[in-house]
Amino acid sequence: MDGGLPKSHALMPWVNDYKISDLAASDHLGGAEHGLGVTSAFLFGPLYQGQAASRPYSYVDHHRILDCLISTEDPLELYRTLAHIEEILLSRQYEFINISLGPDLPIDDDEIHPWTSLIDTYLADGDTFLTIAAGNNGENDSITMLNRVQVPSDCVNAIAVGSATTTNANWNRASYSAVGPGRSPGRVKPDLLAFGGSPTDYFHVVNDSNPPKLIPQCGTSFSAPYLLRKAVGIRAMLGYSISSLAIKALLINNAQTDKYAQCDVGWGKVPEDINQLIESPDGVAKILYQGELSPGKYLRVPLPLPSSGIQGKVNIKATCCFSTSVDPQDTSMYTKAGVEIIWKPKFGGKAEAFFQQVKTANESELRRDAAKWESTLHKSKVKFGNKLESPAFEIHYMARDGGGNISGSKAPIIKYAFVVTLEAPKHKEIFTDILEAYSEILTEIEPRIIIPVPVPVTV
Repeated sequence: MDGGLPKSHALMPWVNDYKISDLAASDHLGGAEHGLGVTSAFLFGPLYQGQAASRPYSYVDHHRILDCLISTEDPLELYRTLAHIEEILLSRQYEFINISLGPDLPIDDDEIHPWTSLIDTYLADGDTFLTIAAGNNGENDSITMLNRVQVPSDCVNAIAVGSATTTNANWNRASYSAVGPGRSPGRVKPDLLAFGGSPTDYFHVVNDSNPPKLIPQCGTSFSAPYLLRKAVGIRAMLGYSISSLAIKALLINNAQTDKYAQCDVGWGKVPEDINQLIESPDGVAKILYQGELSPGKYLRVPLPLPSSGIQGKVNIKATCCFSTSVDPQDTSMYTKAGVEIIWKPKFGGKAEAFFQQVKTANESELRRDAAKWESTLHKSKVKFGNKLESPAFEIHYMARDGGGNISGSKAPIIKYAFVVTLEAPKHKEIFTDILEAYSEILTEIEPRIIIPVPVPVTV
């Protein structure tokens, strides 16, 4: 969903459908060029002079929701543009969506913007993977927090994407990329970083000239669809057995922080190679759980181990993502669903802290710690392999409404995804050994194709 497309352009073979939300309005000045660049970023990622473009993972539908009549709207509200977005979300025809526009407004801790609450409401079922450009206001005044992520990047059911300076290992947050923190719940913002261009390493996209030329760009408008490309790539490779929440969990679980501050990079930068997101190399095993959580119930998530145990130390990375309804009337109790996750290294043994920052905490401390009502939890812990005996996580889903707890009979079932990565450098065959030990329970997820397939998507 963006500013439209030119009448003639080089991306026509991959544009499945082009729709205009308001036929009575003409293009916004520069809107079609922006829309073409965003679409190019989704289809091909960054382009390089003299190099063949990467093959798209899917066709794309483009909806022009921004037009010349935006000049009649309040730039801090854009309610007419929001109505166009609502119409598309209401149709429920897309599983992958990108939004690289929005009100020119940093988020506020004391107010939920209508853009945020409306989008979160439509994403509460967990069936849609939606990326949002975090904003290019990162160089604004930090004392007054004018450099914070912009509306609607504070959505708890969407993925706010910031910009990294390069695709190389020496990446950093682009100076223009908006920073966190987000509101609590939803404290970690932006969620992820992807390459979006910098003055020393531009993000090149195609223009509408004939023949088409590459033009240099910088902005979260391009990092967001580039990350969406990776998400669609996972779906194309692994098929529909992998849910949208599972794709989100895989991206976060594999993100690289490089010890940067969380307010700058969120959960980290997503690897450039999609294979890194889905493969388990030597010494690594990735386990994915997905399904539904019933309110008030406990779900045991066992951590599979080889029959002979794990040799040496093991780094356990766990990521939990779930969908949630929201209450825009209460900023501090915005999410209606929350989880408490207990980690037990030994079956029947004592529970240990994993996602919480502190080992013991009262209600206010848990809330401050952004662990109880967050829709995304991610943490890692190093353990000795011989200290693990039938380890497991126990997930307890809680529901609330109007700030108060509600009974399980009144709360909805929610969808979740849980990804655990075991990294044991001294145990090279850990993946194979786990698969053999749990051959009747675990199923190996293998790429079903070696070439991309079409997936319905809009930008």
